[in-house]
Amino acid sequence: MWKLKQLIPGDDDDREASLSDEESDGFCSLSYTQRMYAFAACLVGGFACMFLSMIVFLKPIKFAILFTFGNVLAVGSTAFLIGPAQQLNMMFDSTRLYATAAYLGFVVIALISALWIHNKILTILAIICEICALIWYSLSYIPFARRMVSELMVRFCDTEL
Repeated sequence: MWKLKQLIPGDDDDREASLSDEESDGFCSLSYTQRMYAFAACLVGGFACMFLSMIVFLKPIKFAILFTFGNVLAVGSTAFLIGPAQQLNMMFDSTRLYATAAYLGFVVIALISALWIHNKILTILAIICEICALIWYSLSYIPFARRMVSELMVRFCDTEL
């Protein structure tokens, strides 16, 4: 917990210098405890929305809206821990740029197909692709995870005899 407290800017005088770079973020006035509560609230709210979306699974449009909102809320919850500027810098880092673009693209496609097009099949396909893109994006934070998954997929799906 002590190491986590060092990484997260907050209330202490030692960490005030690191807040000067993030003053435009708007979270500078939050203490460490408030940041942890906000992170937990967003994460739990996101997971609750994703869980509740399973109730309306047979109505793909409502499912897509609720699931996507919960998904974005859960992913965005880490902005309370590291700040929105650092979150965006990490998301658009060269190692995960394509994964972020794919994830955000499928989020937009899922919302467009659910809200404007009202096509259930396209909405379900977009949600499946959104889940796959989120998994690939999440694997980019674990060292060598994407390479290991890629190698496993090649071994399992290899067509050579």
